[in-house]
Amino acid sequence: MVSVNKGEWDKSRGPDLNHEFNRSWLAACQRVLKPNGAIWVSGTAHVIHSVGFAMQQLGFKLLNDISWVKPNPPPNLSCRYFTHATETIIWAAKDKKSRHTFNYKLMKETNRGKQMKSVWEIKPPETWEKKFGKHPTQKPVALLERILLASTNEGDLVLDPFLGGGTTLLTAFRLRRHAIGCELSLDYITLSIRRLCSNLVQVDLSVGCVQFSVDPPTDSVDRSDRAAVVTTVIPTGASATSADAQWRDLSALRMSPPLQLVQQELRFYFIGRMDRRVIFTVLADSLEDARTKYRASGRSDSDALFIIKTETSIYLA
Repeated sequence: MVSVNKGEWDKSRGPDLNHEFNRSWLAACQRVLKPNGAIWVSGTAHVIHSVGFAMQQLGFKLLNDISWVKPNPPPNLSCRYFTHATETIIWAAKDKKSRHTFNYKLMKETNRGKQMKSVWEIKPPETWEKKFGKHPTQKPVALLERILLASTNEGDLVLDPFLGGGTTLLTAFRLRRHAIGCELSLDYITLSIRRLCSNLVQVDLSVGCVQFSVDPPTDSVDRSDRAAVVTTVIPTGASATSADAQWRDLSALRMSPPLQLVQQELRFYFIGRMDRRVIFTVLADSLEDARTKYRASGRSDSDALFIIKTETSIYLA
C-alpha cells in the first residue's frame, strides 16, 4: 500500500477551476504549435474528458484517442472498483487546416506488418528508468518513443510543458529531436538533468600502451602491479623474528621512488547536437580557450550539444 498523495499540484480545485486551467495551458500550447504541429495529452478519467472538451472548444483537430493498457497495473486495494489498467492519450493537430505528420509505414513495420491500432500495451517504467529517482506520474520511455516516432521526424522540436521526471526530453534526444521542457519543481529538474546526463553522455575511453627502450635496470625486473601481494619464502627453521626482518628488508627494496610528472594536458570534446559523436576536439588551457578555438574552426555554438573535458596526467614511475 502506497500513498496516493502526489503533491499539491495534483489536488483537484473543483471541476470548473480544473477545466479553466486545462483550457488555459492548452491555449498556450496551441499558440506556440507550428501550423502542422500536433499535441499528445495523457490522463485518467479524472481529467482527460475535460482536456478533450477544452480541445474542442479551442478548435484543435482531434486525430485519435489511444488506450494505453498497462499489463501489470497496481491492484485496487479498496475492492470497490475495477483495477485501473488504462490511461487515455489524446492526439490532436493544431487546427482543422493542419497537415499533421504520421509515419504510417514505420508504425506498420513496428506492428509486424499490420496497421497499428489505437490500443497500446506497454509496461510502466522499468527499473533502469528509476535509477536516479522517479516521478509519481512518470511515463515509460517506450510510450514516448512510440509517440515521437509516429508523429515527428529527426530535427523536429518537441515541447513538454509539464516535464516531471524528464522522460519526454530523454526520449526526444535519443531519437535526434530537439526538446524543451518546463518544470516548477527543483527536485524534478535535478532528476531530469541526472537522467539526461547519465543516458546521453556515454564516454568510451581507450588507453594506449607506450613502450620505452631504456638501459637495463639495476633493480628487480618484476614489472607487476606494485600493490600486488608479495610472497616471501622463509627457510625451514627460521624464527618469526628473522621472517619479520626479511619482510622489512624486502619492503624497503620495493618502496616506490617519487613519481615525476612528465606531461599534463586538458582536452575538450564537442559532441554534436544532431550527430551525437565528437565533432571537434582540441587541447586548450581552459573552457573559454577551447570554445574560442572551436568557433575559429568555423563551427557554430548551436552545433554542439555537450562539451566534455578530460584531464590527462602522465607520470614517470
